[in-house]
Amino acid sequence: MTIVLWHTAAHALDVTVLNEADPAQRLPVIQTPGGRNLAYSLGIGSGAFRHPQDPPNILWTVGDRGPNMTCGEAGNLLSKDIGELCRKHRNGRVYPMPGYVPSIYKVELDLVANQFRVIETIPVKTRSGKPISGLLNPQTKATKDTGLDMSGNVLPDNADNLDLEGLVRLSDGSFWIGEEMGPSIAQLSSDGRILRRFVPEDQVGDYQRSEAEIIGALPAVLSKRQGNRGIESIALSPDEQFIYFILQNPLANPNAATYEKAKNTRIFKFDHRAGKLVGEWVYQLDDPRSFALDPSEKQNDPRISELTALGPDRLLVLERTEKTTKLYEIVLAGAANILGSAWDRVETSPSLEGENDLAKLGLVPVSKTLRFDTARDFKSAPEKIEGVAFLADGAMVLINDNDFGIRGDQTKILIVRGAVSPDPMVYRR
Repeated sequence: MTIVLWHTAAHALDVTVLNEADPAQRLPVIQTPGGRNLAYSLGIGSGAFRHPQDPPNILWTVGDRGPNMTCGEAGNLLSKDIGELCRKHRNGRVYPMPGYVPSIYKVELDLVANQFRVIETIPVKTRSGKPISGLLNPQTKATKDTGLDMSGNVLPDNADNLDLEGLVRLSDGSFWIGEEMGPSIAQLSSDGRILRRFVPEDQVGDYQRSEAEIIGALPAVLSKRQGNRGIESIALSPDEQFIYFILQNPLANPNAATYEKAKNTRIFKFDHRAGKLVGEWVYQLDDPRSFALDPSEKQNDPRISELTALGPDRLLVLERTEKTTKLYEIVLAGAANILGSAWDRVETSPSLEGENDLAKLGLVPVSKTLRFDTARDFKSAPEKIEGVAFLADGAMVLINDNDFGIRGDQTKILIVRGAVSPDPMVYRR
């Protein structure tokens, strides 16, 4: 299916929708304690990347931590009993498939048949080769959920577990991922072994049982991330020297009430060869009422789910609600670099998150230029778009996170032409 949409008389967008070609990409059927069968589908759309050296029709994507849901969702989607068992625990969260192994997927696009299929799966594993799960880390400095199975049993934490939400792939075949739980970024070998994990500096002790090298290179203030609002997005500079990543939402700094009203989130630049941060800037989220397909009064409804490089220090940010997706081009030049400043200290008052008027703080955020808005440009786009990449001809790829089909959603891939112009070095060599 190809649809042509017009912004103005002089500007057209061409959007092609690709459907899943392989219906066998189903997860094993599981049974609830009440005897109900659950058939979930594979989730591959939490992040996407294509290296300029990759074949023109190949993407790399990630699923996240597997099927999971809040107590309220469990009560509605599974059974009332499971929901009630979940509520007995602090921050309970139900994992119907606790043995799911977070994985990286190699995806082939068929632009003639308008289909896609997974052609390779790389399970993420410890340095010694043990498969990890998407269950929780044993955190003491950051808030955490309590993982439960469908019988209400508490599931074990493990320091090597990851919630994969974004990825990039270097020319040597290695991967870097961004994940929510720490929040952290991690370097993986080409076969998915976790080599190094960079965490907030106050969390190193929480990962002492990890097989990976644990490095406290991120500011301790990141331990104030709201639950499920960590690092969802990661990007790679065209010269492969720098990793960019951004927090999905403002920090709960000093508390969750501040997070709920805050607009200021943080974007970082990381020199992965030196193993250290070199920059930090402020990104301001939009007014929730401006997301036209599902406007809201809640400032914490907008969130950031993807970050992609368009050129050196020029990035594309995916800001979304459940039904509305916006893509903003940003540039770091001209914005205030706050790395190592008082804004990285938990005790600073008011906090960066506590004041939405940055002029009062003497700070300039990164500039934002809207390039694509599903409410304006493609209203039939799937919900929860979370992956962005670029094909060899510069066309933009968007992919949704179907949450493993727990609500019946299917994975779709959109090919969009005419919205964004990345530097050629980003997609072609």
